[in-house]
Amino acid sequence: MVKVVILININEDYKMLTATVHTFPPIEMETRSHVETACAAFHLLRKPQTMRAYACLENGPIRPIRINGRLAWPVAEIRALLSQSQ
Repeated sequence: MVKVVILININEDYKMLTATVHTFPPIEMETRSHVETACAAFHLLRKPQTMRAYACLENGPIRPIRINGRLAWPVAEIRALLSQSQ
């Protein structure tokens, strides 16, 4: 995770904006068996909220497991889904 600070000049007043940029390894180099929602969404080109909807409605292309109320998405199924789309 990288924090980015941007200074913008608006009418001679400088406004500071901050943003957090998440960086994820390529799916081929992923060593974990399951990844968090933001990482799964990044690899599947979806928004994290879409992934949460898939989990809630149980109608998405893959199903997560729940660990203490958090969603964990299986890397093997993400890889399989990506290989089907190519």
